Amino acid sequence: MQPNDLDRIAKQIRRRDLEAVFEAGAGHIGGEMSAIDILTALYFRVLRVWPDQPKHPERDRFVLSKGHVALAFYVTLAKRGFFPEDEIKTFLKPLSRLNGHPNCTKVPGVETNTGPLGHGLPVAVGMAKAAKIMGADYHTYVLTGDGEMQEGSNWEAIACAAQFGLDNLTLIIDHNRFQQGAALKDTNNLAPFGSKLAAFGWDVTEIDGHDMTQIVPALEKRTGRPHCVVAHTNKGQGISFMQDTVDWHHKVPNAEQYKIALAELSESL
Repeated sequence: MQPNDLDRIAKQIRRRDLEAVFEAGAGHIGGEMSAIDILTALYFRVLRVWPDQPKHPERDRFVLSKGHVALAFYVTLAKRGFFPEDEIKTFLKPLSRLNGHPNCTKVPGVETNTGPLGHGLPVAVGMAKAAKIMGADYHTYVLTGDGEMQEGSNWEAIACAAQFGLDNLTLIIDHNRFQQGAALKDTNNLAPFGSKLAAFGWDVTEIDGHDMTQIVPALEKRTGRPHCVVAHTNKGQGISFMQDTVDWHHKVPNAEQYKIALAELSESL
């Protein structure tokens, strides 16, 4: 798919995500909106996957380390054909398999359970190392939040990936500059990330995480080293009153706010 096609799909996913948050009365809409362009590029252009065979041995692996944005992941998976799109309306309802954090034993397309932050990258390093041991040619991608990079387990994994020469691993940092309760700059600010990853021996690409003409080539880049894509994004992207506002980490819009947000997202469809 070309960038214009990917933009169109991302807008549809944003709108469905907003609807589902409002219907469920819960979600992490700010971080969902910042990650959707990356998820769209992965699932509709970059990843080698077979929705009708979610465990195909030759599939690329994707780990959503920032598991609290599971809803955006579910909407993307459903739109890609891993399960019926109509199932999104069951999000967080009793007996639904679409929980607040992704579960690999229940949801097709989910590679590993995530929720506690700092776990996804170490697991992804293991997947990439396993491919090296087995001689498999799948590529592993992992998406973390920038606040999540405060977890020490990530830096241990980064060191291991460099030591093992995992050129089949791509880390994407959703650098939206906010975490739960505060701006990144007001907490344990590890930015800039690029120079730190480079110091560990990684190749680093910095992009506008909402520009498909930058996202796609960055995700497809191969350099012979583990690769980190620092994606500069906006919390609440696409919705004016949510954008770059810490309150919208997991706030739910009221009826009037929902109407405004829906109108803004519908304008661009």
